[in-house]
Amino acid sequence: MSPITKTALLIFLSAAALTAQDSTGRKAPSVTLSPPPVATAIRGRATNVELRFHVGSGFHINSNQPAADYLIPTTLKLDVPTDIVVGKITYPPGEEMSFAFAPEEKISVYSGEFDLSVQVRPLASVLPGKYEIRGRLRYQACDKAACFPPKQLPVDFEVKVIKAPPPPQKNPAQSPHAHS
Repeated sequence: MSPITKTALLIFLSAAALTAQDSTGRKAPSVTLSPPPVATAIRGRATNVELRFHVGSGFHINSNQPAADYLIPTTLKLDVPTDIVVGKITYPPGEEMSFAFAPEEKISVYSGEFDLSVQVRPLASVLPGKYEIRGRLRYQACDKAACFPPKQLPVDFEVKVIKAPPPPQKNPAQSPHAHS
């Protein structure tokens, strides 16, 4: 895509976002998070927490890798207690779609429901108990005609940290001789 086309598209998207924001009676886009269950994690071991998001009907959001530099990717940023480490955040692949503003381009988007997987690992020294992890999902929602300004959705979930179970104990060796 040429720099002129990119600039024109960016101006169009910005104008469309302002128009969409100012229009009255129009349904605003929304993204929500299903209440996640409390995740159980063993001290010193990684576990995955699944987060399910819902994009409002008639809208889509850019995926984590939207395929064009001018599009704002969906990203999850987390603030964690000091004794818990966040590992990899796994984003699903987006659905490739094209829209009227750029019919020759495929844009990677999420619509309907999508899941993110967050790897958490409590340090071996952390005290057992429940820990709250907070953060925010940053996204830009669009409909078929316009994109809206980026938003941030608060995200929070709990991790219950437990001690590792004791290792299995072997029975002591038995004498092969029968005693009477």
